[in-house]
Amino acid sequence: MDLKEALSRKKFVVTSEVQAPIDEEPEELVKNLSLVRGRVDGVTVSEIEIDGVVGDTIKTCEILQKNRFKAIYQTTTREKNRIQLQKDLISAHRAGVENLLVFTEDYRITGDSLQEMMFFHVDAGKIKSVLDHLRQGRTVEGEELPFRADFVLGSGVESAWGKNVPDLEMKEMEEMTKIGTGYFLTTPVFDLDRFEKFMNQVQTFGVPVIAEVMILRTAGMARFLNRHLKSGMVPERLIQKLAKSPDKQKASIEIFADIVSGLKHLCQGIHIITIGGENRLRHYLDAAKLK
Repeated sequence: MDLKEALSRKKFVVTSEVQAPIDEEPEELVKNLSLVRGRVDGVTVSEIEIDGVVGDTIKTCEILQKNRFKAIYQTTTREKNRIQLQKDLISAHRAGVENLLVFTEDYRITGDSLQEMMFFHVDAGKIKSVLDHLRQGRTVEGEELPFRADFVLGSGVESAWGKNVPDLEMKEMEEMTKIGTGYFLTTPVFDLDRFEKFMNQVQTFGVPVIAEVMILRTAGMARFLNRHLKSGMVPERLIQKLAKSPDKQKASIEIFADIVSGLKHLCQGIHIITIGGENRLRHYLDAAKLK
C-alpha cells in the first residue's frame, strides 16, 4: 500500500527518515533498513551538505525504490529557484519517486511578521508553480515533457505552540492546503498535552497530520535539543528518566512507545527520526506495536 492510499484509508501510517550517505555507500543504508521492510509506509531522504560535500539524495531515493521501499524526497524551497526545484523534481520522478516532503524553511520558529509572510508566499508560490506545470506535462518555461508528474505533497509545520498557534502559521497551513498538500508533518513531539492542543487548533483544515517522533537515546542528547533547537522541547521528566536509568536503550524504547501510544489517538501517523539508528529501529517498532 502506498502512502497516498494509506492516508486516504485513514490508516495510522509510519514513515522514517534517513540522510543521503556521504561517507558510505547507499547499499549499507539499505542493508540496515531491510530489517524493517514492510513495516514502514515510506522513507524520507533529506538533503544534507557537510563541509561543501553534498549527499546524492535522488540516487539514494532511486536505490530505496529498487529495494522495495517507498522513497519520500525531502527538500526545502528557500535556497532554490523554480528552475532548480523543477530539475530536482523531474529527477525524482524519473527515479520512481511519488512522494514529496517540502519545508519552506527547516524548523523555522514562526513569528507574525510581514517579512516572514512575504518569504513564505514566495516559497509557496515557487513550489506551486513547479508542481502545477509538472502535473500538466510541461516545464515552467513552457516546454512539453514526455510525461506528467504528480506527487503526494507533504508540508512541514511547527507544532510546539500548543493552543497558541500564531496567526501566521495558520495562514501558512491554509495556503498549503490550497496548494494541495496531502499531509502536514510536524516538528518533534515530546509533550502529548501540548500536541493535543495543537491538533484541536488545526483540525479545521481537514488534512492528515503526521507527528514527528525523535528517538532519544541519552539525557545528553535531550539537553542538546533543548539548548540548540528549542528551549523546553524535551520535558525534564524524560531527561531524568534517561539520566537515571541503568539501561539507556530500555528507557529510550519505553519513552518512544509511550509517546506513540498517545499519538495513535491524536493524529494519523508518525515519522520516526532515528539519527543513524536504522539498525535498531525494529526494536522501537516492536515496543510500540507498529506492524
